[in-house]
Amino acid sequence: MSTPVGFPPPLPKLGPMARAAARAIWFPAAHDVDDLGLVLNRYQHDEVAGPTFVMVHGFGVSSGYFEPLAEKLADAGTVWLVDLPGYGASPKPRRDVSIADHARALGATLDAAGIENPVLIGHSWGCQVVTELADQRPDFSDRLVLLAPTINPARRSALKQLFDLMHDFWLEPPRADAFGLYSYFLTGRVRYYLSQVPHMIGDEVEGRLSRIRSATLVIVGERDPIVPRDWAQQVATLLQTSRLEVVTGAHIIMYTAAAEIARLIEDFADD
Repeated sequence: MSTPVGFPPPLPKLGPMARAAARAIWFPAAHDVDDLGLVLNRYQHDEVAGPTFVMVHGFGVSSGYFEPLAEKLADAGTVWLVDLPGYGASPKPRRDVSIADHARALGATLDAAGIENPVLIGHSWGCQVVTELADQRPDFSDRLVLLAPTINPARRSALKQLFDLMHDFWLEPPRADAFGLYSYFLTGRVRYYLSQVPHMIGDEVEGRLSRIRSATLVIVGERDPIVPRDWAQQVATLLQTSRLEVVTGAHIIMYTAAAEIARLIEDFADD
């Protein structure tokens, strides 16, 4: 089968495109879906026989904040990090982009890359995209991982979400806060992010959770002000097949509990 345009061929022919980072290798690839561009980075130490993990970032940031967790999971399989349209290395769209649009672009891009039945991992707003893809295409993945899933119906307003985000800022490691501040304010995409807020706030994710057939692992931080434990428990209850785990930290748990989360995901992927 020929390689889709914009994607490199399988290992070991990726040498010229590889970028070393710590012990890992990054294999960047870009793909266009209609008028939306999306970037994937493959993160793996060596050729590891194991599951394929796809990580979908939260609102206003990029795949870069998954690096601590990617570093752990790359020992167990192949990790793909996603920059959704308008985020990270992906180009800024010239039109409004809904959560459904993000989900369709993600699914089409993973199809083009030949990624089949991955463990789909979303964080925060990324969980809204991941569950939308699972709802659009029920057979796309039989394993989902929802890290700190939004949006809590009890806090469904931009003002409340801003307040919770500011609360969370004081609970996170400085490096995570610095990454968030840079992503939000120094990438020149504030206007685009603001246009995305109504989609995030208005997305009633609870209405589709009961339709998702994939086995799902829900993970929440013990001190998360954005995703309180009662909402995380509601998410787990609404899903057909799920379990809830509580880990150390607040909202950006990939920084505070990367090793613990990696163990939970590896065990879940092996079930």
